[in-house]
Amino acid sequence: MSTFQDRKVTGIVFNIQKYSVHDGPGIRTIVFTKGCPLSCRWCSNPESQLLKPQMAFNATRCIGTDKCHYCIPACPYQSITSEGNALNIDCTHCTECESLACSKACPAGSIITYGQTRTVEDVLNAVAQDAIFYTRSGGGMTISGGEPLFQKDFALALLREARRRRIKTAIETCGCYEWERLEEAAHQLNYVLYDVKHTDSEKHKWATGVGNELILANLKKLVETFPELPVQVRTPVIPGFNDDEETARSIGKLLKGYANVTYEALPYHRLGTQKYAFLGREYPMGEVSLPAGVAERVQAIVDEERGAK
Repeated sequence: MSTFQDRKVTGIVFNIQKYSVHDGPGIRTIVFTKGCPLSCRWCSNPESQLLKPQMAFNATRCIGTDKCHYCIPACPYQSITSEGNALNIDCTHCTECESLACSKACPAGSIITYGQTRTVEDVLNAVAQDAIFYTRSGGGMTISGGEPLFQKDFALALLREARRRRIKTAIETCGCYEWERLEEAAHQLNYVLYDVKHTDSEKHKWATGVGNELILANLKKLVETFPELPVQVRTPVIPGFNDDEETARSIGKLLKGYANVTYEALPYHRLGTQKYAFLGREYPMGEVSLPAGVAERVQAIVDEERGAK
């Protein structure tokens, strides 16, 4: 595809986060795209899962119907009513709504739109604003989500155009899609962050909604087909799911012998739980927490098993 065509490709983006130092080498700008084939119980970006803009409500920002009621007539489904001075929002139709007019009408920003259609050119113009930091730190652009390759055409166009602008590229991926997507993306990537949540497919399906056969097969193809491409495998260490020694050793065995692979165990956190309330959803993990030192123990076991120094 030509440069002109790539710049005009559109995708749904819900955030562009600058000055990140945790999502690839150096200082990076993270482009968060919507849509994901997984529904992880601990997902910290629940607004990323649906492949379309959607509405959310932060009641603490609402200034009350005695001062404002613009959202009520704006809703095409008449799903917003008032109870005294407070709003009552029935989100039943929100995933079907194309206009999201209530969000546009809210002057206080209490009704939030997660997701906006943007062009590759628009996104990269924002990314390029911090080019001086990338040059000095070895950083660049990371596409995250959701799952970046869920919006395949947009992600690939974004990667190609970034490379044309000499911006280093990375993706954070769950690996759950046909191999050809990852293969095509790999030619445009400088770095890959690849999630391995569990080696047991049934347990993986219980926690994420899908099995892991395709995910593990794609990882093996990636590290063997592109031996010069750095791949960092990451495991979110989730209490009661994959925080045991047996799982850690199985992950270590899976990664053994690959010179282009590094590994990081990420401790479970509760960041993002508030967004479930905004979306009218219950957080699936409840009040569980990860004891101190567990992620470090998983890291040590995996490193030992795969023979990392």
